[in-house]
Amino acid sequence: MQTAQRDPNAEGYGPFQFDPFGRSGARVKVALLLPLTGRGSELGPAMFNAAQMALFDTAPEDFELLPRDTNGTPEGAQAAAQAAIADGAQLILGPLFSASVPPVKSVAETAGVNVIAFTNDRTVAGGNALVLGFVPSGQVARVVRHSMEQGLLRYAILAPDTPYGQAIVAALQEFTAANGAVLERVQYYDPATPDLSPSVERIAEPGLFGTVPYDAIMLPDTGLRLRAVAAMLPYFDVRQVQLLGTGIWDEPDLGLEPSLVGGWFAAPQPDLRYDFEQRYDALFGQRPPRLATLAYDSVALAAALASLPGEPGFDMATLTDPSGFAGVDGVFRFHETGLVERGLAILQVTSEGSDVVSTAPVSFALAGS
Repeated sequence: MQTAQRDPNAEGYGPFQFDPFGRSGARVKVALLLPLTGRGSELGPAMFNAAQMALFDTAPEDFELLPRDTNGTPEGAQAAAQAAIADGAQLILGPLFSASVPPVKSVAETAGVNVIAFTNDRTVAGGNALVLGFVPSGQVARVVRHSMEQGLLRYAILAPDTPYGQAIVAALQEFTAANGAVLERVQYYDPATPDLSPSVERIAEPGLFGTVPYDAIMLPDTGLRLRAVAAMLPYFDVRQVQLLGTGIWDEPDLGLEPSLVGGWFAAPQPDLRYDFEQRYDALFGQRPPRLATLAYDSVALAAALASLPGEPGFDMATLTDPSGFAGVDGVFRFHETGLVERGLAILQVTSEGSDVVSTAPVSFALAGS
């Protein structure tokens, strides 16, 4: 297994240079845009490692990966895309950050090239850009649909006043309105405030019958803030209410906060990526970051489409095949909007981690789509 090597004199790769197989006559060339230096450099090289795993696992002999360093900036991403297209890239994987997608998208569109970005920002999807990241709206839809199947029809949300929190609120408003549920209360809090109790107290105000007027409450946060908010809810008499979260709840020690035990959240099914994590650890001596699977799945997808008869299947009609694709994180497919849909599981927080209470679909036909 080859790894990225620092080479200050290399052109096109910033301070990184990599030639996977030295294929000078490759028929199919795919660019990989990652922050190997600058902002995001703690994540970019690990995603590059995962991409190499996919390259060796799945790529045909006439496939060449063109890694380019974005330096973690929109300007760097634009330059990386221009360099990759000049070298013959027929598809672009990346960039990671949402702010870098529009300049890459513009450069690629001029060249007639499509983009599979690693961001989860739905606002940059569309046209020639597909979003592969873990889009929050899909997680909200999955966990609320599961909750409704258990008879829970009234919802509340207590969210940080951040772009992520606002996106979750919007997704919950949209899904409940379209599916016969009711969003009874929305409460934001300043994520920088040292005292969250006023916001928790407002969401906990009793309704006409002396109890809160909702069956479930969504808490789209993580870390110490999530634990603090969850611990305050029983203090303000929010009891016998189902706690709901998103994929950012996928933390091994979340159940150390007793109030969170029993909470549900939607995320890829953990056992599906177990083999990938074990192999990554064996190859690189460390556990992969959560987003490493995006790099693996995108390269594996590109390799599979490159193996189709005739021209590589990098056109939008093929990329948005409603049957979808299988990846390390389960099945996924792109819609014409540019957004990804994933087959997600429902996990329940336990004192020792989390358990799957509703398995992820293995195909979109079985998911009822």
